[in-house]
Amino acid sequence: MSEKIKIGISIGDVNGIGLEVIVKTLADTQIYNYCTPIVYGHTKVASFYRRLTGLNELNFNVINHPSNAQPKRANMINCWEEDVKIEPGVLNKEVGKYSFLSLEKATEDLMRGDIAALITAPIHKDNIQSEEFNFPGHTEYLQDKDGAAESLMFLVSDTLRVGVVTGHIPITKVAESISVEKILSKLKLMNASLKNDFWIRKPKIAVLGLNPHASDNGLIGTEEQNIIIPAIEEARSQDILALGPYAADGFFANGTYLQFDAVLAMYHDQGLIPFKQIAFESGVNFTAGLKFVRTSPDHGTAFDIAGKNMASEISFREAIFAALHIVKHRTEGAELAENTLAFTKLSRDRD
Repeated sequence: MSEKIKIGISIGDVNGIGLEVIVKTLADTQIYNYCTPIVYGHTKVASFYRRLTGLNELNFNVINHPSNAQPKRANMINCWEEDVKIEPGVLNKEVGKYSFLSLEKATEDLMRGDIAALITAPIHKDNIQSEEFNFPGHTEYLQDKDGAAESLMFLVSDTLRVGVVTGHIPITKVAESISVEKILSKLKLMNASLKNDFWIRKPKIAVLGLNPHASDNGLIGTEEQNIIIPAIEEARSQDILALGPYAADGFFANGTYLQFDAVLAMYHDQGLIPFKQIAFESGVNFTAGLKFVRTSPDHGTAFDIAGKNMASEISFREAIFAALHIVKHRTEGAELAENTLAFTKLSRDRD
């Protein structure tokens, strides 16, 4: 781990706040003490946002391959040749392809091991759709590339970690999409990630109910009794310390989440609304359960403030540091597993 970790950064939607927060993050030279960043995009697009933010002193070192990346520098791999018309705050289907070109090239290098982690700036989930990208979001695309049967959208901060059973699906399909098997699978992924990626020896996980008041013993729906409680019981039989189901409103309002290492929510907004309220600027989105490390800030393209030099880079910077910590934990864990101490039976005889 003595060599600085190489991280890849995909730029997201060129009309969103992605490159603005990237430029602001990389303009702080302290970041180079911890990693060697490689941005996948184009220098001309980056120059637009350098001028917009007034951070013209940030110069990108253009390279063709991560092996050529220079430490103490912001490195750039150009992923296309043509000029791009940049219109901050405008939803333009024509520029959606550049989000994909950036993500595709970064993911290829990630899977080859040329970079140790990927930090993704926000895409517009409709804008990026094409024959090459037909996924609800980053999480599903990267899971497909990894070949993983399951992954976990895991929002993490210093005080709260939240995963979701169902991700980017209509709310009308949530109840029919949860099952004992699916909840158990997510609990296994969460438990393993807490141990391997965050080094929590015996994770304590809270499971939220689906219905208001966690159904009040079946008065408001039956999913808790028929699906969620059996899943929790099965998880506990497999040595996963899962508790619940808890009513989501009181659980967060009373600060009960502070008693747990992580929380498993049943659907996207049930988990992400309280997470963003509690840890909006410091929160990070981590895709757990994959062979590689991917994080992102916990915000979107923010077209409403794009181009106004108003976007905060705090969450993006936290996404970089979260990725670095996870890479370090996985690397050290693998080294410890390979170099376990030999067992020696002690003799009762004394000299």
